[in-house]
Amino acid sequence: MAIVALTACNAKHDNPVLADSALPFGAPEFAKYQSTDYEAAFMEGLAEQRAEIDAIVAQTEAPTFDNTIAALERSGKKLAKVSGVFYNLNETDADDVMRETEKKLSPILTEHSAYMTMNEALFARVKALYDTKASLGLTREQEMVLDKYYRMFVKGGALLDAEKKAQLMEIDKQLSLASIEFGENALAETNAFELVITDEKDLAGLPQSSINAAREAAQAAGKEGWLFTLHKPSWIPFLQYADNRELRKQMYLGYINRGDNNNENDNKAVIARILKLRQQKARLFGYETFAQYQLEDKMAKTPEAAYNLLMTIWNAALPKAKAEAAELQKMMDAEGKGEKLEAWDWWYYAEKVRKQKYDLNEELTKPYFKLENVLKGIFIAANTLYGLNVEELKDVPSYNSEVVTTYKITDADGSLLGIFTTDYLPRASKRGGAWMNNVRDQYVDAEGNMVRPIIVNVGNLSEYLTIDEVGTVFHEFGHALHGLLSQCHYASVSGTSVVRDFVETFSQFNENWAFQPELLAQYAINDKGEVIPAELVEKINNSLKFNQGFMTTELCAASILDMKWHELESVDGIDIEAFEEKVCQEMGLIPEIGPRYRTTYFNHIFSSGYSAGYYGYLWAEVLDKDLFSMFEASGNVWNKELATKFRQTFLEKGGSEEPMKLFQQFAGRLPDNTAFLKRRGLK
Repeated sequence: MAIVALTACNAKHDNPVLADSALPFGAPEFAKYQSTDYEAAFMEGLAEQRAEIDAIVAQTEAPTFDNTIAALERSGKKLAKVSGVFYNLNETDADDVMRETEKKLSPILTEHSAYMTMNEALFARVKALYDTKASLGLTREQEMVLDKYYRMFVKGGALLDAEKKAQLMEIDKQLSLASIEFGENALAETNAFELVITDEKDLAGLPQSSINAAREAAQAAGKEGWLFTLHKPSWIPFLQYADNRELRKQMYLGYINRGDNNNENDNKAVIARILKLRQQKARLFGYETFAQYQLEDKMAKTPEAAYNLLMTIWNAALPKAKAEAAELQKMMDAEGKGEKLEAWDWWYYAEKVRKQKYDLNEELTKPYFKLENVLKGIFIAANTLYGLNVEELKDVPSYNSEVVTTYKITDADGSLLGIFTTDYLPRASKRGGAWMNNVRDQYVDAEGNMVRPIIVNVGNLSEYLTIDEVGTVFHEFGHALHGLLSQCHYASVSGTSVVRDFVETFSQFNENWAFQPELLAQYAINDKGEVIPAELVEKINNSLKFNQGFMTTELCAASILDMKWHELESVDGIDIEAFEEKVCQEMGLIPEIGPRYRTTYFNHIFSSGYSAGYYGYLWAEVLDKDLFSMFEASGNVWNKELATKFRQTFLEKGGSEEPMKLFQQFAGRLPDNTAFLKRRGLK
């Protein structure tokens, strides 16, 4: 099988976004693209795929996998090309033109999707294959692809009558626009908050690195003093170290009240609209709630199964969180101020307890975790486990030359696996959080050529990382490995194209290597060239279970809140704040801890793909910790034989097999949550 589709053909095209790239490996030529190019590129891609769909339907031959399902897989290549570039850029470096383009295209793309899934003649061909798949002699991957297309058509309205199809299309249009609005509001709220300090006494307790960054931020904004924002590299150190309790409160409330300020960026009305539309959509398909609709084809299958997991974890985590709160209160009492622990105190006093219990000060670890060195760490781990090699590509400029770096990833035998781009520093144009995008999927084209992926990791990190941020880099590269190592024939099941409550397994699995002592010795090196001391490594690993009652409780609370929203049968007249407060009270969440994401800025469930699915992080962590325990049990976490089996069983397979079958194939049994509870210090 040849690997060609990454080389440039230099085909001429009026639209630079759709023209074949002259860069190595067919990398996008961002320097040639204008924001005004994308709309026309989308329209051309849509027209091309519509013609391809029409051609499939117009065939007189009986449906076969190749002339129907594989033909659908081959369709829409222009649309995939512009989408891969546009949506990555729109989340990281968008301007007003691109944002307006997204809004304008949203209903058009919804109509285009419906043109496929509501096409009765096309669905008839798909259904004929689905109904007779046992006799078609398909490979297992082809069976999974066929199943996926059938579900896509059914969930796209293929079995609905004409009236309900029209209703579904209108609901999907409105949902898409509302999701965009939610995300824009959340970003605007994050960027709008500023805490400007002019009195140097108010900086007491803050590390010099945070003070220097705040001074630079103020100067860049044309302000006097020191500027602190809600971006994580600014917000978290402030809550951890600032002695001024009133200012910590301002920063904390600024963060948790995003989207709930009764201004032009308030998200409460948007949330109510999204929830109502989702309920209407679920009912069109005969489900009582949106949660039932969403989970039917996930690993959990039902909301009840997701709840069973969440409550098992909740019942273990909440007592631990209460004990941690009591410990923090005891430290506050010792100060003799008569103050009661509040949510804005938790990070501050937890940091003090960590220093006291583990003699661990993150300001001492940060110099060893310079971002460029942590990147070396993820590459060393990938080489040790899977034999991968990494080469920086100086001749492949990306969309932001100041902060973006591109690499070529090759296998142990020198064969190309893909192109990997990193974009880790915060800026106002970038949405919050960290994520992985596919600019191009992995698949085998119609001529039998292997197309290797282009993958981007994005974050909002510091130049010198906290322990948590180190985990984030390993986490996102775990997603990247899932994409880079994919060896599927069909894009619809390649890489991370797996069910939502399975996809985080591999990102979280990769975190397990971040603080292995033998790896730290190779990448945790400060600017003086000194390797992180063994006693500091021991302190880091001893502290990894610290504060896990808090961490697990806030994550579990967000997951439960997500499920509660999507189990409602009506949101008419709903009070967003009151409902959230009621849910938190009913679950017994202590006031010193809030859900990891409050409803009004919960991007995962209102502007991303995790609606009724945020539980998937915990579901997947049970799987990942169980899998990692097998490496530990082997006596060598760098066990190459096991790593090869892991790669071949999971990372290369994508969605070409049912997740639980893959797990049982690797483990020889069903999952067990013991390793998860132990790793989080809950058992």
